Amino acid sequence: MNIILFDGPSRNHLLPFTFTRPVSEIRVGIITLREKWEKRIEGNYSWQTEEYLQGKYPMNTGADNLFINSALCANDALAKAVGDLKLGQKLVAGDTFLAAKLEGQDLESNLEAVSFEGEFNLIDRPWKIFSLNGAELESDFDLITKGRKSQPLSETNTVIGDRIFVEEGVEAECAVFNTKSGAIYLGKDSSVMEGSVVRGGLALGEHSQLKLSAKIYGPTTIGPHSKVGGEVNNSVIFGYSNKGHDGFLGNSVIGEWCNIGADTNNSNLKNNYDEVRIWSYVRGGFERTGLQFCGLMMGDHSKCGINTMFNTGTVVGVSANIYGGGFPRNFIPSFSWGGSGGFVDYKLDKALATAGRVMERRKIELDENERSILQHVYDTTKASR
Repeated sequence: MNIILFDGPSRNHLLPFTFTRPVSEIRVGIITLREKWEKRIEGNYSWQTEEYLQGKYPMNTGADNLFINSALCANDALAKAVGDLKLGQKLVAGDTFLAAKLEGQDLESNLEAVSFEGEFNLIDRPWKIFSLNGAELESDFDLITKGRKSQPLSETNTVIGDRIFVEEGVEAECAVFNTKSGAIYLGKDSSVMEGSVVRGGLALGEHSQLKLSAKIYGPTTIGPHSKVGGEVNNSVIFGYSNKGHDGFLGNSVIGEWCNIGADTNNSNLKNNYDEVRIWSYVRGGFERTGLQFCGLMMGDHSKCGINTMFNTGTVVGVSANIYGGGFPRNFIPSFSWGGSGGFVDYKLDKALATAGRVMERRKIELDENERSILQHVYDTTKASR
């Protein structure tokens, strides 16, 4: 089956994370939105996304194509309804377009509507990534571990409850894992250093590491090849990012190739306990989240220096570099360099050089596709700097 994940109307609302990836490559729970579908419906997957991303994420069409809304979190009932679609039909839930099966690629064509009455999660705003992370982590845990046997943990660890799964190559000593409040998944070749305390749920990606005496409150996801220390609460780190030292990260989303300096803290609750508003790229202003707790949204390749303080609901774009004392403003455009005293343009050649060095450490090349994507983001975000 030829399956195309289309970005749809959620894409611009999910900036800055979708500056550098299609919606389907967002990680929520243990795996990405795409991987949730791949594990339920077999087929050849590709993407319908922004033109500047198609070099890295191409679209492949056939005579018949199954289109799925990228912002959907797959579940078994939804996957069955999508899989049961006949040629010329579309699946809808109220005003939400879920999927369609058609000849060619014209989603605006006259299709027979089939209504889906079941429940589903839709990632259509950045804060949904952490606020729905608990439900998705539990769902992914059941999906990934079904019929499989966990590897044993060292007896130096304390495990409370039994909802824990350990992949091959995990190293963990003298840590506490409490699964009573959520499942704990330790990915292949991940490690948990001594003194760490985890209150589930937690997804620790492959080759990722919890540093000495890390304190993790669930539901938290740490994607692959990341290092995390200090205190983390209900946050999602996509992967290839480091928060290696003390400091608090709460109700936040961190993209790939980010680095959080030592003793950096973010606020996730306003002093007056009011609803948090965050920057909307669609509105060109701040929008309500409906949440009392909402922290930091940081796009790919952004960094902050030691002792950085982020205010409640701060949004940081792609390839920003933040440092210095005081609170920087709560919307920091892509390719900005500075802090509370103001920002200047982070020159593209310097940003690319840094990105290349960071990726080289993980033996990944900053290739022409990556360079082209960052060039596009730099050019199209100039007006906001």
